[in-house]
Amino acid sequence: MDWLICLEMLPNIHRGNLIDMEFFTLGVYHSNEDQFFKKLTDNRIDTFCDIRQRRGVRGAEYVFVNSNRLQVKLNDLEIRYGHVIELAPTTEIRDLQKIADDQTGEQKRERNRLGRTFTSKYIESVLSKFDFESFTEKLEQLGSARIVLFCVEEKPEACHRSLVSNKLQDLGYKITHL
Repeated sequence: MDWLICLEMLPNIHRGNLIDMEFFTLGVYHSNEDQFFKKLTDNRIDTFCDIRQRRGVRGAEYVFVNSNRLQVKLNDLEIRYGHVIELAPTTEIRDLQKIADDQTGEQKRERNRLGRTFTSKYIESVLSKFDFESFTEKLEQLGSARIVLFCVEEKPEACHRSLVSNKLQDLGYKITHL
């Protein structure tokens, strides 16, 4: 799995005994670079899980979350980075959301909620097949305690990270949307 390799490449930062893991979700739209990284540091995030399919954002406004720059900055902040591609929606599923956005006249950066078709297809094709037990076990092995799930949309309910966090909440984990 890609995320295992990416997380293992960074030094393991030990923080004593493992405490219960807590998950956070974070988007970037309508945030500047300082605001974005302040959310991570203020919440003492130790592990950053990038759940985007494509790890770049168009335009100079959000260049700081393009994969290479993001990983350098996170390393400077001593935050582990992992690309969890297995939780990213496929191109086919993303296209379903584009159709829904066109029908409602919403732009991706202004979207307020996911479409029903996207949601059901994502749950069926991605979420139901993801091994959450293995994922959380690996995070525990790394000593992760405060993990952020990242994608670009500002509002969690407009992004697949809300579906992932709902599943984690069902499994008993605390979720905070930043």
